[in-house]
Amino acid sequence: MRSIWNGAISFGLVSIPIKLVNATESHSVSFRQIHLDDGGRIRYRKVCEVEDREVTTGEIGKAYEDADGTLIPITDEDLASLPIPTARTIEIVAFVPAERIDPLQLDTAYYLAASGVPATKPYVLLREALKRSRKVAVAKFALRGRERLGMLRVVDDVIAMHGLLWPDEIRSTQEVAPDASVTVRDKELDLADALMDTLGEVDLSELHDDYREALEELIAAKASGEIPAAPPAAERPGGKVLDLMAALEKSVRAAKKSRGEEIGEATGTEPGEPAEVTPLPSRRSARTAPKEVGGKKSTSTAKKTAAKKTAAKSTAKSTDHAAGKAGAATKSTAKKTAAKKTSAKKATAKKTAAKKATARGRASA
Repeated sequence: MRSIWNGAISFGLVSIPIKLVNATESHSVSFRQIHLDDGGRIRYRKVCEVEDREVTTGEIGKAYEDADGTLIPITDEDLASLPIPTARTIEIVAFVPAERIDPLQLDTAYYLAASGVPATKPYVLLREALKRSRKVAVAKFALRGRERLGMLRVVDDVIAMHGLLWPDEIRSTQEVAPDASVTVRDKELDLADALMDTLGEVDLSELHDDYREALEELIAAKASGEIPAAPPAAERPGGKVLDLMAALEKSVRAAKKSRGEEIGEATGTEPGEPAEVTPLPSRRSARTAPKEVGGKKSTSTAKKTAAKKTAAKSTAKSTDHAAGKAGAATKSTAKKTAAKKTSAKKATAKKTAAKKATARGRASA
């Protein structure tokens, strides 16, 4: 990796010679401008407006444009005379917890490499001090003609520096904050939590740029003279305002399905049940909805009704037949009971007559 800046880290009275190296690289596919008629390359030329001619790099200087359009020339000597103590030094001004740095301030990242063998010992000392303190260093440095703010932290075994925006370069959030009167229900928060848990975590090293890969395949196909196949159209969410609860439930089911999990746990739906996001009907429309009047009964309904009537008749006949048998049995039992009573009375009358005859015979004797 090629260094873009040479200087030193000022750590109190300790000076650590270092080289500044870009920590990131862009993999974006760049394009050139061409003339559509003949495919010729379009180039920009630097032309002086006064002389109306192209000028070389050595003829070009700097100037500041005033509010009225006046150009004020600024030479390299003018810039060199400015009192910038951090012109070749990364001056550490404080050590603070990493949480104190707002991620909005983070800018370009660099690696700091020790420049030469004598710089190795103080470099390792600063690195281990940062590790043990669990803090980051806030520093000032000058790069590309202006003073900047930076944050030093440890990445693996290397000291990295993030360029920071100055605090007054961060815009206020007041103009973009949502309406404070909007409230969210606990049920909606529960579904949002369920969606977050379902999505879970991801290994950032596994993420890749799908668009760049598709673009490279397109360029390779056109370079070989092939006609690239049209990619499938991506499904885009509509602009309609949907029911938030239904949208959250559908999102949870989709996330579970993509991970091969059983759905229906968070929302109470059956596995495989499709989710439909529809606007909720108003209470007034539900109350005033007209009832269906008239209309012919379906054939299946008529058959069911006829079957019910037949079953009812059969039940009635069975009941009458059983009642008749029960009545006959009751009459037979009554006759038997009456016959027994008659025979008992006759036997009692005979015994009484015999007793009276015996009593009369004794009296006459």
